[in-house]
Amino acid sequence: MKLEKKLDLQQKRRWRVRSKVSGTAERPRLSVCFTNKHIYAQAINDYVGKTLVSLTSLSKELGGAKVLANGEGATLLGTKIGEKLKTAGITAVVLDRGPRQYHGCVKIFAEAVRATGINF
Repeated sequence: MKLEKKLDLQQKRRWRVRSKVSGTAERPRLSVCFTNKHIYAQAINDYVGKTLVSLTSLSKELGGAKVLANGEGATLLGTKIGEKLKTAGITAVVLDRGPRQYHGCVKIFAEAVRATGINF
């Protein structure tokens, strides 16, 4: 019962964020998901329904680096996804934080992406 209420509130937060955030070809939605073990990030064009760029902590593109779902992992993944966005020709994105607050790992991830020159 308690877990169901927690999941319902989490889903409501997710819907609230998604109702205000939408990605286009010029300014895709940068969706970030933190689980207990891994980090997933992808840039999405919502008009076409296509993922433009994606990167996870499990990707081989990280050179075998052990990336955890903490601040250090968020920094590493944020810089790598920022570089991939620049090579894809994307200079501006809209951040989709999901049900999480813009605090802690999400904030560190966003600052790392901004450090690469991507505008929010």
